[in-house]
Amino acid sequence: MASIDYEIVEKLGVLSTNARGWSKELNRISWNGRDPKLDIRDWSEDHEKMGKGITLTDEEAEQLKKLL
Repeated sequence: MASIDYEIVEKLGVLSTNARGWSKELNRISWNGRDPKLDIRDWSEDHEKMGKGITLTDEEAEQLKKLL
């Protein structure tokens, strides 16, 4: 499996936390050195493990905001 580099550039907030201590978070993340994007996904307490999530450009986030 290919290595994925990431940097949490800005922690925006926690949406929820489950019984195992993992939290669903909204962050701005740089993936593989690219420009940061908004990201919603589950994270372990130490942020060493992550679940599946969704990454949005600023334009996509604006459209999502309008739809909501």
